[in-house]
Amino acid sequence: MNRIISSESVTEGHPDKVCDYIADAILDAALEKDENSRIACEVCCATGLAVVLGEFDTQTDFIDVQKIARATIAEVGYTDPALGFDARTCAVLNCINGQSPDISRGVLSSLESRSGETSSEYDRTGAGDQGMMFGYACSETDELMPMPITLSHALTKRLAEVRKSGELDFLRPDGKAMVSLAYENGVPVGVKTVVVSAQHAPDATEKQIRDGIIDCVVKRVIPDKLLRGADILINPTGRFVVGGPAGDTGVTGRKIIVDTYGGAIPHGGGAFSGKDASKVDRSASYYARYVCKNVVAAGLADKALLQVGYAIGKARPVSLYIDTFGTGDDKKILDAVQKVFDFRPAAISDKLGLKKPIYKRTTNYGHFGKADLPWEQVDSADKLKSVM
Repeated sequence: MNRIISSESVTEGHPDKVCDYIADAILDAALEKDENSRIACEVCCATGLAVVLGEFDTQTDFIDVQKIARATIAEVGYTDPALGFDARTCAVLNCINGQSPDISRGVLSSLESRSGETSSEYDRTGAGDQGMMFGYACSETDELMPMPITLSHALTKRLAEVRKSGELDFLRPDGKAMVSLAYENGVPVGVKTVVVSAQHAPDATEKQIRDGIIDCVVKRVIPDKLLRGADILINPTGRFVVGGPAGDTGVTGRKIIVDTYGGAIPHGGGAFSGKDASKVDRSASYYARYVCKNVVAAGLADKALLQVGYAIGKARPVSLYIDTFGTGDDKKILDAVQKVFDFRPAAISDKLGLKKPIYKRTTNYGHFGKADLPWEQVDSADKLKSVM
């Protein structure tokens, strides 16, 4: 079957990503002082304003929300009042509350422990929310990620690099990219369309912007054999001067498809940034990716999709299924997965080291496909093969 799949990415200066970055920076700050912090941090921003909200349960004496927010905004590149959002002058409102005792109860004392079913330490910690989470891996790229989202992230990351280095000095922090990739019999064969929208200085010409982005970004990222014959669209409106929080209100958790697999698989709906590991929206999604990557790395399938479902306050998942799209034996693989992997929240946190302040590293350019992150390791592939 032939088809075209599109995926998009955004730069760290996109208003939604600014909010995600602030939320994860605050989460890291709490975990640095108290690894058992339970944080659900939300941020929204607009012209000259950032608002930090959420539920915090931490033994940390003090988190300087204003300082962290301003430092993060400056790191992104909003340091000029002319951009409508400046780290030094924007207002930062702290509207943080304590975590609901009803949620806390379910995390600290799981349904299993309250009903006398406890058989291990891992049974005592309940999931911090209900929902279904998905993981995925495929053999399309070295990262075992879908190629459209991998290329889109590479484009937006490159946009930020040439802006910060001064190679394209007319660029500003906001931007996004989308790649539409043609498949034949499930194999990527060529890019059909590349779209790049990049915020720029008011005096930059359309030709300067187009030539610069094509030469220094697109052609540096996408191999010639894939790019041949592609339609390349650069700033299709013709002008992108007003951007960032001054151009569009930003909110945490609005880039969930960008954060995951670019729409190649279903999404459970839960966002990641600003949430500690007790929130299975985040931790179980990371673990599901870890499981799927090990399945594919072990050679058990070319593609693997895993869904896991949780009830709030319950340690053990309520559902688990795997789909290899005809490239593996689903029943045997699921049996092996259940023998090798422990999906209880506390076990996930221990295995992946999720109480460490690692989250700011995940915020931009995708939470998956980065080789240094713990859920990207394939250290369980041999064990999976051994139990098949």
